[in-house]
Amino acid sequence: MKWNSLPRSLVAAITAALALSVAIPAADAGNRRDEQDAARRAMLDGQVMPFAMIKRRVDAAVDGASYVGSEFNPSSNRYRLKYVKDGKVVWVDADGRTGDIIGMAR
Repeated sequence: MKWNSLPRSLVAAITAALALSVAIPAADAGNRRDEQDAARRAMLDGQVMPFAMIKRRVDAAVDGASYVGSEFNPSSNRYRLKYVKDGKVVWVDADGRTGDIIGMAR
């Protein structure tokens, strides 16, 4: 099938979908970088513990779950860590200042 035999609206829709599929991950990567920068600044300013220390504490509490990733909320200085255990996602919220676990959801 040739592109010129397709309706213009279909070609436009395909083009838009391809453009979005490239733009969304790039925007997400930018947001992720800002989040990492905020976490680093907070740690350097003494507002939060180093992430490695917090992660070690949480790792011990989730007993054998696989670490997937994390998010940092600079307004509350809290981390949300994501794990998978027995095929289920486990979210753990930790206070960045103390490293204490303040919530866990499955």
